Amino acid sequence: MEAAFNSTSIANPSFTLFFLGLLLLFANSVPLFANAKTHSYDFVVQATKVKRLCKTHNSITVNGQFPGPTLEVNDGDTLAINVVNRARYNVTIHWHGIRQIRTAWADGPEFVTQCPIRPGTSFTYRYTITGQEGTLWWHAHSSWLRATVYGAIIIHPKEGSSYPFPKPTRETPLLLGEWWDANPVDVIDEATRTGGAPNISDAYTINGQPGDFYNCSSQDTVIVPIGSGETNLLRIINAGLNQQLFFTVANHKLTVVGADASYLKPFTTDTIMLGPGQTTDVIITADQLPARYYIAARAYASAQGAPFDNTTTTAVLEYKTAPCPATGGGPIKPINATLPAFNDTATATKFTTSLRSPSKAAVPTEIDESLFITVGLGLLNCPPGARASRNCQGPNGTRFASSMNNVSFVLPSSFSLLQAHQQGIPGVFTTDFPASPPVIFDYTGNVSKALWSPVKATKVYKLKYGSQVEVVLQGTSIFTAENHPIHLHGYDFYIVAEGFGNFNRKRDTAKFNLVDPPMRNTVSLPVGGWAVIRFVADNPGTWILHCHLDVHIGWGLAMVFIVDNGVGELQSLEPPPVDFPVC
Repeated sequence: MEAAFNSTSIANPSFTLFFLGLLLLFANSVPLFANAKTHSYDFVVQATKVKRLCKTHNSITVNGQFPGPTLEVNDGDTLAINVVNRARYNVTIHWHGIRQIRTAWADGPEFVTQCPIRPGTSFTYRYTITGQEGTLWWHAHSSWLRATVYGAIIIHPKEGSSYPFPKPTRETPLLLGEWWDANPVDVIDEATRTGGAPNISDAYTINGQPGDFYNCSSQDTVIVPIGSGETNLLRIINAGLNQQLFFTVANHKLTVVGADASYLKPFTTDTIMLGPGQTTDVIITADQLPARYYIAARAYASAQGAPFDNTTTTAVLEYKTAPCPATGGGPIKPINATLPAFNDTATATKFTTSLRSPSKAAVPTEIDESLFITVGLGLLNCPPGARASRNCQGPNGTRFASSMNNVSFVLPSSFSLLQAHQQGIPGVFTTDFPASPPVIFDYTGNVSKALWSPVKATKVYKLKYGSQVEVVLQGTSIFTAENHPIHLHGYDFYIVAEGFGNFNRKRDTAKFNLVDPPMRNTVSLPVGGWAVIRFVADNPGTWILHCHLDVHIGWGLAMVFIVDNGVGELQSLEPPPVDFPVC
């Protein structure tokens, strides 16, 4: 703007008045942008010594922090995040739940929207927050790096706006994670080599700390201070790799007000359940006797017979006026929290089915694209030439796999799908992902082993810009049934219904909530059941739909939507950044 001024224009009074008038007109016509800011960050991905469970590891972190930096912005703000890779692994960063309107290049999943940031190189992610408020998060989207490479994104309302509930006294992000007493990349590499399941985690964490019930951990347990009568907005994020988690605060009610950066009709509960990738905002009130209370999380393990980490992570809600011990020594022991049983599907279901939008929602009703997608595990026969004892350590000499509609998704390796789509590069993918399973069967019953082996391929499904889409996600009992957190990049969607058993359109359509269903970016697909989501395809790009259990996405539990450009610049993908990583 300064370059537009020169001596001639300043000396001309009529021009000056005209120019000032234009400025005033512009200022009055676009008030929404008046307070928007651009936030610039540097993320240095590097190995850092991190000690947990009595042992020190060279963990991959951002800026030497575990968890990584919290990004705190307002709706309407723009972010420019320069990621410098000083680690020995390829890396990308995904901004989980950010809509990325027209900026699919910045979404982050490796080989879907970009090639990885190679060691010794950098890339700047640029995007604008558009119409979103609440709690999201960022994480690595390469291999298992997100075990330690993650952090919170807090989106406040536009300046001058407020929450749809009384402003809490304080706010606290609580990131739930999983910790391996090993290098997580080595853990998944070993499983990939053997074809078996990877080792389970050794601990869960809250803000990077395991808590009081683990060795060498109690001295670093996270403390959340609160004053009597105060309210605290807890921004809870499940950043774990492979485990749904129950969460509670001893003796305190949780008032749920939001999930996945969408507001909800407030309701009160003792326990919430979050799948990996999901966030939940709850308000607690310090209305108990001044003391110390455990904040706790442990597994919701829905897969029958599958091993899981059965430990419990804790933090402490500490009243500022909590009494000190009568004699010296440490602080008074916190009051214990009560968590559901590991397999308490009823409690998990009660929570997910209690979520409602605060008012009438704009649910798509004239459906243009209807998909029925089966979701589940599978087994692949040992490939020719492989050593069964070394490379096929799944059940009965097989290799684990997973699929959607019997397609086990394979990531490309020479181009990202977005590059191939935008540049018309042939041979990278095909557009024949099936809109329904190739074989109709009793999905949650006793499935014939002839249907256990999926086909490995890179198939996508194309959507026209603006089409209204319904997806029925149907769980299967192939090998074992379990709850799957299914995440769609680039979109929020409405969860219009969920249930158990096989979806039956004639019977189950009557259960659809088209009035106030919750809006989310990750749906908990019930164990041995189904869920129905709807969205409008109004964001061009390549958008992966995948299970957020990282072990499952590595086995192929994913597919990709390609959404074409609409009409004109505002409905079209922006050009790729000049510093875009090359393969």
